[in-house]
Amino acid sequence: MNRFPTWVLAILIFLIFPMANSEDQDLKQLKQVLVQFMGKLSPGNSVRDVKWGWNMSSDPCRDQWEGVTCDKQNYVTKIVLEMSNLTGVLDANSLCMVQSLGVVSLKNNKISGLLSEDIGNCRDLTHFYISGNQFSGDLPDSLSQLNNLKRIDISNNNFYGELPDLPKISGLISFLAQNNQLDGQIPDFDFSNLKVFNVSNNNFSGPIPDVKGQLTKDSFSGNPKLCGKPLPNTCPPVPTSIMPKKKSNKSSSQKLLIFSGYIIILSLVFVCFFVYKFISKKRTREYEEKGGNEKIATPDTASTVPNTITSSEFKADGVPKTAEYSLTSVETGTVPPLVVLTSPLLMGLSFEELLRAPAELLARGKNGSLYKVMLDDGVNLVVKRIRNCGISSEDFKTRMKKIDQAKCRNVLPAVAFYCSRQEKLLVYEYQPNGNLFNLLHGSSNGQIFDWGSRLNVADIIAESLAFMHQELREDGIAHGNLKSMNILFNMTMEPCISEYGVMGTENQDQSFLSPNNGIESSNAGHAYSTFKDDVYGFGVILLELLTGKLVKQNGFDLPRWVHSVVKEEWTLELFDKALIQEGASEERMVNLLRVALQCINPSANDRPSMSRVSMRLKSIKEEEERSISSDP
Repeated sequence: MNRFPTWVLAILIFLIFPMANSEDQDLKQLKQVLVQFMGKLSPGNSVRDVKWGWNMSSDPCRDQWEGVTCDKQNYVTKIVLEMSNLTGVLDANSLCMVQSLGVVSLKNNKISGLLSEDIGNCRDLTHFYISGNQFSGDLPDSLSQLNNLKRIDISNNNFYGELPDLPKISGLISFLAQNNQLDGQIPDFDFSNLKVFNVSNNNFSGPIPDVKGQLTKDSFSGNPKLCGKPLPNTCPPVPTSIMPKKKSNKSSSQKLLIFSGYIIILSLVFVCFFVYKFISKKRTREYEEKGGNEKIATPDTASTVPNTITSSEFKADGVPKTAEYSLTSVETGTVPPLVVLTSPLLMGLSFEELLRAPAELLARGKNGSLYKVMLDDGVNLVVKRIRNCGISSEDFKTRMKKIDQAKCRNVLPAVAFYCSRQEKLLVYEYQPNGNLFNLLHGSSNGQIFDWGSRLNVADIIAESLAFMHQELREDGIAHGNLKSMNILFNMTMEPCISEYGVMGTENQDQSFLSPNNGIESSNAGHAYSTFKDDVYGFGVILLELLTGKLVKQNGFDLPRWVHSVVKEEWTLELFDKALIQEGASEERMVNLLRVALQCINPSANDRPSMSRVSMRLKSIKEEEERSISSDP
């Protein structure tokens, strides 16, 4: 019997076993990448049976994971998970690590957040479908680097901003982007090659490029500022050169009238400006004559930051100047520094630079204003300007540093602050996804805020607030002004508590304050009362989540109304109709209502601590998750 020589067998073993190990390693890496990708997409309320896969104990190709298609060499070529009730964010970084991936379709889910620049790494992608989700923000420029892309569908989302340079993709045959908030001009695609194209119901403007007769007006409708074929409205003529024309008496008289109108308007503007200056100076003199002891009538008087901060208010003939009511005129002439806490982006930023940056007024309230500030390097910030916050300058500095040290993931930290005798500024990173108040009562941008999402928001807020109470209890620092407007959503649509510890209790928004029956007025009692006010504020937020109603409106008071309805045993009448229509569990909504009622107990001493509230919410959330997994 012929046998292989020993040295031949050794070489074969050496060659075969490393190859097997390499294949096992590749499979393990592939599974890790896919599981990581799915880890950012929670399954919502859908039931996932054993056949779903997407775990480390099975093979994506051999075990036929849900939505995964492989070729004969066991390379993953398609991921198709349409109408799978997926929530969370799209992890493009993990997705693009899957080699040979040509088709991705995640249509009609509830995926939110931004489409990251990492999508540009999916170089083999030919079909990309993410329509019918809740994506927002600008489309990444890297999208134009997908040279193999044939079809893309981003319709029915909340994308905004201008389109990237998609005409660079020479083989593109289908582009669907209808029902978003995209703006700017439509790029000059190769319309002779495009078989399907739709950008209707956006905010595009300007002339439509030459579509080579391939498209109808339906592809562009719903963009009021668009013009040109195939739409019926023609574009205004663009002036090319100025030719000398014979002037008629009629045109001359019309121009004279227009010129006279401009002069009148400018005169009125100057008159109003000088009247404003005169009144402002008069008020300043009266304030100085009275020694500055009188309470300022409005939050905008004697202010460092004007109502709308623009470079024009701080410059004259290109030379920076100080606002009329700046710190240098009100105080000692020395401007305190801007204290930068933890952000490396703001290192070296001065108070003067912050004032010179262009800004947009977002909101104005009883105790101050909120501005979006754009720095020269493109960083967007939010500046909270506070007047009469009820906290001394030294206490305010101490509070800000202690809050910064607490480090809670879902409590938005101030990245810098400024503190003077007259007012205080808090600087935060800009959060583009709005707040809980707008999501519930205002512009939701088409986002579906279902029962699972509301319960998740409540759970995160409760856990974060409980953590902060525990960390800062000895310092007596509670939030002090908790309400749905102060719950912001970050880039991944996670809720974050903002403005923690900013206001003294006596300066809170009274419409969100709780009755403090049975609380002593000592310092210790005051700190205890503030923590209990947070519990009350959280209870009101729970009522907003359950009912979808405003806290105060035209004499309506939400906590009082809830108490009256519960007293009449009409509990089911409380809940938001959207939750009832969705089929949310009445039992768990009632359980959450009970927690809310405990939080808004008129007697502060009888309200639970936030740690107990958090534990109760986690129990309700676990019941919800068990119910979902056990449904047939």
